Amino acid sequence: MSAADSALAAFIQALPKTETHLHVEGALPYELLTAWQPERWPANPPFRARSYRYASFPEFEKILLEHALPWFTSAAKYHEAAMAIFAQHVAQNVRYVETSFHLPVTKFIGVPGPEIIAAIRSAAPVGLEVRVFAGMLRSDINGDLRPTINQLHTWEGLAGIDLHGHESMATAPETAEVWARVRAAGKVTKCHAGEFDGAARVREAIEFLGVKRVQHGVRAIEDPAVVRLAVERGVTFDVCPISNVGLRVVPAMREHPIRRLMKAGVRCTVSTDDPLSFGNSLVEEYTALALELNFTRGELAQVARNGWAVADVPEAIRNAALAEIDRLCPSESRP
Repeated sequence: MSAADSALAAFIQALPKTETHLHVEGALPYELLTAWQPERWPANPPFRARSYRYASFPEFEKILLEHALPWFTSAAKYHEAAMAIFAQHVAQNVRYVETSFHLPVTKFIGVPGPEIIAAIRSAAPVGLEVRVFAGMLRSDINGDLRPTINQLHTWEGLAGIDLHGHESMATAPETAEVWARVRAAGKVTKCHAGEFDGAARVREAIEFLGVKRVQHGVRAIEDPAVVRLAVERGVTFDVCPISNVGLRVVPAMREHPIRRLMKAGVRCTVSTDDPLSFGNSLVEEYTALALELNFTRGELAQVARNGWAVADVPEAIRNAALAEIDRLCPSESRP
């Protein structure tokens, strides 16, 4: 490693970082599977290589579920996985995490959502702020999960909700009412959009569902009017660059639109999405921005600042993190 690479690595490590787009089932450390059943889960499977490209979303989903579902069978298993996940965050100097669990799992394994939330939250080490979201498919609102979904606004310990899954699904009209009710209860609402479908789905998430947090959002770049809408409404895009490349949302990292979105005024954070599937880390996400998109230290610091701008933490914690970033990268270095 050259002196310049070492200096960059030290800078990225020193930044107090946040992770705001993370699926807990998709973050299961692969090493846990290998240690548990080495004959079933051999080390270094091809799909975790950086060069691997998923042929389709169904292929991605099939591989993820084949690996995650055997593990996540109880609240205790969520706790064990979360402990390992959060230890990796601490090792990367990540101080704040928003993670979602897949709400339909409560039906699969017969464990109430509040027990899963408590299991995840209790795994957080001192110094790491963790917020837990319930994620669901667009089709779940009109299925047998509806009674559970109607109670989400009352759940203690639930930070908010997220709509995810492939955007080939329509967004049910009833979703807006649920999202509004959850916000009225003081919780955060998110929506995956602008990943496998275009800018119109980002507009839908902002105007119809009323979210201020769009997961991915990168295809908003296809419509300048939607980009302006996101800026005007103060919407944050929780972007996952390596995931976008692995799932062929963008052809290559050097073509990723994150810089163009940020220059247009969209607040963008950076996260890993599903590191079980991509073999990525948050440090690697920042490093890819620097090496493949030529992000300056000032731009990397701005990504870190953006995460703290939306973090659900006391102002004292936010201000301390921002001051730490400023010491590493003074304001005159900002893009």
